[in-house]
Amino acid sequence: MKFKIHPVAVGVRILPKCAMTYNFDCEEKMYLPVFMWYLEGGNKKIIVDTGTMDPFNTNEVQKNLGKTYSFLEALEMLNLEAEDIDIIIHTHLHNDHCENDSFCENAEIYVQKDEYDFMFNPHPIDFRYDSMLLEDAIEEDRVVLLDGEAEIVDGIRVIPTPGHTPGGQSVVVETAGGNAVITGFCCIMENFYPQPKAKRFMPVIPPGIHIDLLKAYDSVLKVKEEADIILPLHEPSLINRKVIE
Repeated sequence: MKFKIHPVAVGVRILPKCAMTYNFDCEEKMYLPVFMWYLEGGNKKIIVDTGTMDPFNTNEVQKNLGKTYSFLEALEMLNLEAEDIDIIIHTHLHNDHCENDSFCENAEIYVQKDEYDFMFNPHPIDFRYDSMLLEDAIEEDRVVLLDGEAEIVDGIRVIPTPGHTPGGQSVVVETAGGNAVITGFCCIMENFYPQPKAKRFMPVIPPGIHIDLLKAYDSVLKVKEEADIILPLHEPSLINRKVIE
């Protein structure tokens, strides 16, 4: 099965660049989109991450990045309604990637067990979790816990890519152009193709936000080796891409 991938920006984070690129370019401010990804194909309606509740579509954001949408606006653009969604695959459970889960009342939610467990007892250094966001799905037994690599449906699988978080998973999607990988960690394209000043020291750059730097580095390498098409979670250039195929 060959899929088409539709990224829609449903929020933005304004951060120093080194929040993505560990120790490089901390003086540079970046406008980083937060995406919901719709995987078109097959007989299931599947999205990767639900993004933030506030699209933060200010004049400043539009000028420096582009237009963002609410989650429901994003679904409408794709001719979908929240109750249509069959499956949500979470790259990880930081709140800005799952704030709209409650809209999708019929969806099964796929997440790594290590990530799920950490959500209930996060270390104080990582304050980006809110277990209440999955409360309805947990009560209704719609959360599917994975332990490592798994096939979700024909043409879509997940691979563990920890480091940014304990149980990050990247989503490998078969497309006409090859294997597209939606990263399981917060990064931009420069993490995979560093500028010369960084490339002197390492072939890839790990995420600037991480709980295990060495695992984070290895996960970037793993995605780069696996992917024909790399889709970083916060890559600004993707905000104008309607479809990847």
